[in-house]
Amino acid sequence: MENERIKVLIGDDSASNGVRVAAKLRDSGMTAYTRRNNGRAILDSILNDKPDVVMAGLTLPDTDALLLIKQVRESLVSVPSFIVVSDIDNSFIERQVIENGASYFLAKPFDIDSIPSIVKSVCRKTVLPNCTDTEILVTDVIQKLGVPAHIKGYHYLRTAILSAVENSRLMECVTKQLYPSVAQKYETTSSRVERAIRHAIEIAWNRGNAEMINDFFGYTVDSYRGRPTNSEFIALVTDRIRLKLKTESTAS
Repeated sequence: MENERIKVLIGDDSASNGVRVAAKLRDSGMTAYTRRNNGRAILDSILNDKPDVVMAGLTLPDTDALLLIKQVRESLVSVPSFIVVSDIDNSFIERQVIENGASYFLAKPFDIDSIPSIVKSVCRKTVLPNCTDTEILVTDVIQKLGVPAHIKGYHYLRTAILSAVENSRLMECVTKQLYPSVAQKYETTSSRVERAIRHAIEIAWNRGNAEMINDFFGYTVDSYRGRPTNSEFIALVTDRIRLKLKTESTAS
């Protein structure tokens, strides 16, 4: 699995977009290929080639991305992650897309340099090529706490924690530095990052692994107030990750 590349299908074979995105992904060590901007062509490729990630437009000439996801789910046991690309940046549309099974909503225009990191963040492979021990550890922790991988807040939270582990000073200015750095990476706004992370934490707190949450947070969070704030959650997880990495480094 360590040497297995992420396979990405791009439902757009135009030279101005799909071909450029595929080239960028290949430069990042992935296997990427394009198909016509057509629901039938994309579906056939998914069923035959079994990609890990599919990047497709919200609206297609013969269908739409939501119906395409539904058809794939009815046909395959192992469903790829979907990145849905839209010409319109709208929070209602974004919510509908995510609720219907997409892993990521990407509004145009987007920075092509951000695509490899987005693809890696939504890919469901257990081990990613060139993935560091810290990335694996952070991913394992937030998944065990009950943050669902299909929501945007999962990816923002994961990136925020990784950034804080790397640079502890970011926790001193969460609103002014940490959120903007995550927002820049995913081509979105700081306020959307904050809301998505808050939503992810709420889901984990209300529906996640209660035993794991209690073990992880204990009495560090005000039980009367309920779930931790974004800053508290990120800080506590970051501290635990740093401690674990330090312990492992000392042991080795």
